[in-house]
Amino acid sequence: MSITEHKINVDSLEWFYRESLPIGRTDLAPVLLLHGLVSQSYSWRNIIPALANQGTRAIAPDWIGYGFSAKPEKRDFAYTPDAFITALEGFVKALELDHFSLVVQGFLGSVGLQYALRHPEQIANLAILNTPISTAAKLPWKIKQMGLPLVGEVMTQDPLLVDRTLEGGSRYRIGDNELDIYRKPFLKSSSSGRSLLSSIRNLQLDSAMTEIESGFKEWQQPILIQWGMIDPWLSVDIAQNFTDSAPNTELIKLNNVGHYPQEHYHEVILEDLLPFVRRKDAH
Repeated sequence: MSITEHKINVDSLEWFYRESLPIGRTDLAPVLLLHGLVSQSYSWRNIIPALANQGTRAIAPDWIGYGFSAKPEKRDFAYTPDAFITALEGFVKALELDHFSLVVQGFLGSVGLQYALRHPEQIANLAILNTPISTAAKLPWKIKQMGLPLVGEVMTQDPLLVDRTLEGGSRYRIGDNELDIYRKPFLKSSSSGRSLLSSIRNLQLDSAMTEIESGFKEWQQPILIQWGMIDPWLSVDIAQNFTDSAPNTELIKLNNVGHYPQEHYHEVILEDLLPFVRRKDAH
């Protein structure tokens, strides 16, 4: 099943997204996949076609400011969770996604969780891969320093920071062909670095984690957590505590897997993700 690439303008912002459509009709909810910091929708390249093969429409956008989506200046886009959520609301509406499964990963995946809490009627079920989901979660120094005054401005203009962050977080080497795609936005324009800098500075992680930690205690739809056990930035304790406090939640621990599970271990992820998104909810 091939992946197609698209662009769509929503509220003066251009979104780039990757998609695979199932062959024939399906009664399965579509799946929306959201990437984390320094990454892009390309990270879902091995997940999207597998979802389509089982009859599920799969859509993975580049967040505004990332990949091949628009990179507005901070005066035009605040790069706060609320700004990302408002933009995502427009994207979801433009694609007419009334009811869908949501898959999130990483620092920015947390924004997807805030979106879910504010739009629970749209979410069929929810899969979480190594995403901050607790007030115990902190921005790792490797990413935090990218937001520092002066230092951050220099760091975020270096295309190699993508290599170092993705490989440092996943703890495995990523092939040069793949890294070329991750680096490309940073090589094309300095706006990629400025967008990254702005979103790190405006992530508002503490308040976001408070919203997520309290909100999901009342959550009703099924949740699947797939957690890389050797994530250098987010401890599995975070996932375990969330699982213990949120109803209808299952935790799958992935040995020898780091912060970006979909990058190297898509086959392991798909074993549980594919049947999970086939589940019907009470909608």
